[in-house]
Amino acid sequence: MRHHALLAVCLACLLAACGKPGASGPAAAASAPAATLLVAPEDVLTVASSAIAGGPVITGSVQPERRADLAAEVAAVVVQVLRDNGEPVRRGDLLMRLDDTALRESLASAEESVRASNQAFEQAERQVQRLRTLQQQGMISTQALEDAEIRRNNTQSELVAARARAVSARQQVTRTLVRAPFDGVVSERRVSVGDTVQIGRELVKVIDPASMRFEGLVSADRVAELKPGQAARFHVNGFGNAEFSGRVRRVDAAANATTRQVELIVDFADAAKAPRVAGLFAEGRIETGSSDALTLPESPIVRSGDTASVWRLDGKLLQKVAVTLGERDPRSGQYAVLKGLAAGDRVLRNPGRTLQPGQGFEFAASAASASAAK
Repeated sequence: MRHHALLAVCLACLLAACGKPGASGPAAAASAPAATLLVAPEDVLTVASSAIAGGPVITGSVQPERRADLAAEVAAVVVQVLRDNGEPVRRGDLLMRLDDTALRESLASAEESVRASNQAFEQAERQVQRLRTLQQQGMISTQALEDAEIRRNNTQSELVAARARAVSARQQVTRTLVRAPFDGVVSERRVSVGDTVQIGRELVKVIDPASMRFEGLVSADRVAELKPGQAARFHVNGFGNAEFSGRVRRVDAAANATTRQVELIVDFADAAKAPRVAGLFAEGRIETGSSDALTLPESPIVRSGDTASVWRLDGKLLQKVAVTLGERDPRSGQYAVLKGLAAGDRVLRNPGRTLQPGQGFEFAASAASASAAK
């Protein structure tokens, strides 16, 4: 019995030793305070108020003002393609040739009809002149002269009709040659050699890259704020963070019945710097006014799903503060802070992932001074 009591005392001593402050293990590691963070002055951002551009958001694409969809004007077979996608062209350059064999035969027949009708008219005219002379001499009746004049007039009408048919046939032959309507670039070739095309079939599209503009859409709810001449700033997909500026040229007078959006045209402020590729997505804002608000750049904002927060410096401790953000200013890239911060608050400019709420911090300069004092 005495042996059992001694064993119980030993076990109690061991358990007490495990619970002492100097013990090590997972529980002790979890309760250990985070190390003090050294912060350089350039790592701190002071929240301040600044002007935020206001105005409706515009979305759309970059499109050329000068563009032509060249379609077949005659039914024929494509016999030659001289330009492909992306190739530059000059006005009048031959882009495509259609088979003109049957049309040339029609043209030859029309020209022969013109020649025959012209001969018939000339002969009828000479006959009228002879009969007029004879009638003046009293050798024929007035009726005979009038009949000759009628025949002359009929042949003249036939000549005019034959000439019109020849002109039409000549135009048909010309339409087998597809030419560039202006200086530009072939943006889309829709047929190949051997294809049979009917009248109206699209053959090739030509655009002028020097005439790019922003064709955008704005919600009809904001149309009252829009007017020609307003400034616009926007980004174009494929050009990174480059910002383009322009001015509203015109606003359509009717909204789309399905989307309830209004189309408007924005000219680039510097046409030489405009993208040379059509169809690129663009998004920005029409500058109809500005207002003052607390702002933050993207770097101090920590996002988690739909929530956003920042690390604020409170006294000597770090605190994670939830913030409510407004729209992004397209000019500066700053976000409006609607809730969570006040003017003068200091936040970490580029917070790390290992920070903990309540973690202490010291400025690097003061820490260095303390070390020197020691």
